[in-house]
Amino acid sequence: MADEVRTEVEQIKQREDVQAALKQTAGAKEESKPTAETRDKLWLGTHIFLLLGLAGFYYSLGFRILGFAARIIPLLQKLTLSAMAIILVLAIAKIVEVYFIGGVGSAVSRYNLKRILRLAVGLVMAFVVITILFQNWYTAVVSFGLISLILGFALQTPITSFIGWIYILVKAPYRVGDRIKMGSATGDVIDVSYIDTTLWEFGGDYLSTDHPTGRVIKFPNSKVLSTEIYNYTWPLFPYVWNEIKFSIAYESDLEFVSQTMQQVAEKELGEAMMERVKVFREILAQTPVDELQVQERPVVLFRVNSNTWLDAILRYLVHPKQAGRVKTRLIKELLQQLNGSPDRVLFPKSNMR
Repeated sequence: MADEVRTEVEQIKQREDVQAALKQTAGAKEESKPTAETRDKLWLGTHIFLLLGLAGFYYSLGFRILGFAARIIPLLQKLTLSAMAIILVLAIAKIVEVYFIGGVGSAVSRYNLKRILRLAVGLVMAFVVITILFQNWYTAVVSFGLISLILGFALQTPITSFIGWIYILVKAPYRVGDRIKMGSATGDVIDVSYIDTTLWEFGGDYLSTDHPTGRVIKFPNSKVLSTEIYNYTWPLFPYVWNEIKFSIAYESDLEFVSQTMQQVAEKELGEAMMERVKVFREILAQTPVDELQVQERPVVLFRVNSNTWLDAILRYLVHPKQAGRVKTRLIKELLQQLNGSPDRVLFPKSNMR
């Protein structure tokens, strides 16, 4: 059963690709092919120039023109070859980044692919340098193994964080741009490096609303392997339930209050909430969770307050990054409408609040 659920969820994840394909409808503009900017062309041209210069220098070393430095000519040749190989790898990596990765539609995918490309480039350059500089492969491998063993004990936390980075790429518990909570840290993900993750904090100790505080939070990627993660912008359903609560008297016209609050919310949210609920229902249907009754429109509930008042609660769906703005607009409009009928809606007054 679990495997079937995972398969269904993976099928839902493919909807992003389907939605991208739907953009190619009649009358839609064709997406332009990735092109190199002026600075990219300058960067490539500089590397080609350096590569040709090093090739000429390597060729000249074969004529033994540096007679006074005959003993170090083999070393110079190795260093020249290493520099040529590094420049060639960097040039190829730039071409891949501009013409292949640049054509990927998803910004998140481009970000992850660039990270992987940089890691691959570093490994390839290290391998090339070791291959050229060390003629005795056995000695090089043994030395590299001993160094790796020593560093493995000394750098356990960074290595675990690197494994956490691979886990983040593969399982995607969060991506750049997501709003998450991990432990006591809450914020929008602005960077996921090989070792740590950077958040742009919202809420926090200084604000009572979900707005950016201006502070940056960093934590090692290893935390993802041992700490629960709350993702408020999960790609399958990037919405959260939100509520607005007013205290009213028992003598209020509850039917009028309910209709007014619901009409104001529907006018603000439009038909978007219905579409969000449909997605939510589809996700629930593909899990072992019993199907819950989910309202397609904003709902008004009444609860008894301990202070001898009734709580009129408006519940609705909203994108977490828009929750503050939407709530502010709703509160203003709700108060205007409810205060317009003081004989039907009785609020706490003066010192009775």
